[in-house]
Amino acid sequence: MIQSVLGSNRLQIDHAIDLVIQSGRKKIGLLGFSFKAWTDDLRESPMVILAEALLGKGYRLRIYDRSVSLARLVGTNYEYIEQQIPHLSSLLCDSIDDAIDDSDVIIVGNPEPEFAEAVRRCRSDQRVIDLVRLPVERKEIVAEYEGICW
Repeated sequence: MIQSVLGSNRLQIDHAIDLVIQSGRKKIGLLGFSFKAWTDDLRESPMVILAEALLGKGYRLRIYDRSVSLARLVGTNYEYIEQQIPHLSSLLCDSIDDAIDDSDVIIVGNPEPEFAEAVRRCRSDQRVIDLVRLPVERKEIVAEYEGICW
């Protein structure tokens, strides 16, 4: 069963990558970076895998996750960033607006309540790819809005 979940997770990541490629846009904002909402654990995070893949394909990333602050990370989480993904730490934004304002495609990876409000503020020329099904009404969003796996 666990093996099936890992395969399913990878298919969702691949689907998100395909949607980004189809958009034809190169500036990507990731909302939510940790393994799950309200934690700073990046190990085994599908969003890290997604970020790595997009970077490898030449996309420019801005990443926001209030729970992931380099200044607050300690122990194994800090070691993981420093040893495994140091190139991603430089892409972290201090505010959600920094990630959104400078991106053409917004990918939502965690169900943080602030992300629902953020996608309501997205512009009509932006695209939102929602991987978690935020609790928002489609009519509240002026951006292109698409969800996967729900």
